[in-house]
Amino acid sequence: VQLQASGGGLVQAGGSLRLSCVASGRTYSNYAAGWFRQAPGKEREFVAAISWVGGSTSYSDSVRGRFTISKDNARETAYLQMNSLKPEDTAVYYCAVTEIPIPASDSDDAHLYDYWGQGTQVTVSS
Repeated sequence: VQLQASGGGLVQAGGSLRLSCVASGRTYSNYAAGWFRQAPGKEREFVAAISWVGGSTSYSDSVRGRFTISKDNARETAYLQMNSLKPEDTAVYYCAVTEIPIPASDSDDAHLYDYWGQGTQVTVSS
């Protein structure tokens, strides 16, 4: 499975961006897609996840209510709509997918994801 993330950029605080993650290869085996981010000098952190079948979602507390994860199964694409962006959202954003079902309660565990995209930079200016 190959993942291609895109949509990052520079935006002012309060603005919006939409990230895309296109999957190719053995995508029929994907069970969940997640977005993680890593800011300079900080550890990678969970942002949001969505199950490929059913579409149940989960979010980190820091983005809940501002970010929305969605998917288009026909296009094998997951999206992350980011609204009301804050300078602290500045990071490299990575998409990832799993090949086995994982409980929603574990969707924030990066170790459970099998494939990762290359990352896309999001910079929010104050």
